[in-house]
Amino acid sequence: MARFEMNETSTMGCETRADVFCEMGLMYAAGRGCDVDLVAAHKWLNIAAIKGSDRAAALRADLSSNMTKMQLAQALREAREWMTMH
Repeated sequence: MARFEMNETSTMGCETRADVFCEMGLMYAAGRGCDVDLVAAHKWLNIAAIKGSDRAAALRADLSSNMTKMQLAQALREAREWMTMH
């Protein structure tokens, strides 16, 4: 499974970091170029929402309804760990 880690200076074109993180979440949610991974999708959408993306917050809420409590807990833990390190 493809795993991409973004750092604080990551941008694609003119997009903000929040937009890049949102796209990462969508990539994992849809399985674009990787296996579908709802935990990773939620993690990146959560990080994007924290960085100010309203779109990511809405997508994260939709995604959450398709996840188990264990998956949600893991995604939140991974997002918190990533935010602590970056």
